Amino acid sequence: MGVDAVLFDFSGTVFRLEDDRTWADELVGDDGTPFDVAAKAEVLRRMTAPVEQFMTFDTAGQHAWDHRDLDPALHRHAYLEVLRGSGVPETQAARLYERLIDPLAWTPYPDTGLVLESLSAQGIPVGIVSNIAFDIRPAFTRHGWDALIGAMTLSYEIGAIKPDARVFRDAIDRLGADPARVLMVGDSAEADGGAAALGARFALVDPLPTADRPRALIDALAAHGVDTTG
Repeated sequence: MGVDAVLFDFSGTVFRLEDDRTWADELVGDDGTPFDVAAKAEVLRRMTAPVEQFMTFDTAGQHAWDHRDLDPALHRHAYLEVLRGSGVPETQAARLYERLIDPLAWTPYPDTGLVLESLSAQGIPVGIVSNIAFDIRPAFTRHGWDALIGAMTLSYEIGAIKPDARVFRDAIDRLGADPARVLMVGDSAEADGGAAALGARFALVDPLPTADRPRALIDALAAHGVDTTG
């Protein structure tokens, strides 16, 4: 069967929060020792990984972590705990968290624009489906891609998180598509793969740094019969 609509995850799929010197060089421990490259990379991973829990929380912290993508206040509580638990001092943790929730701080993958524009030109509607607690629309608007998105389904706005089928159903219904003719592209088989419960297909991409992943979206679509290069 052909693909009549495509859903994309946000973090690690079409955009990524990148390590750069505007914040990573400020990562120093309480004793003033700078974080090494591996430690910086691990902090970034903990801020953006879709499902993995990295530490043991108290009762309030666990509640915040389990519901972080449903409520902005719980999201802030959970990630400040993660940052502090990763050895990031309080002031820096607050600053890094503000970067995390700034949609303009996120970097698109090299093929994101090409893919969105090609799908639009072919009349294939696109939805963004994200477990997230802040508005990511400005990230698309900044690049002139907001008009290319037919459905924006964000967990904190609809009260459900992937892999709950309600998340995918919301986007599919907004696009007016048959689930069996929908392709979901994401970086988490556990979360994004939940689209399969509705009969949709799923393509997994690796959330590598943007410089190391120039055409994963192109290749994922091509594997399901959608050419975005012509």
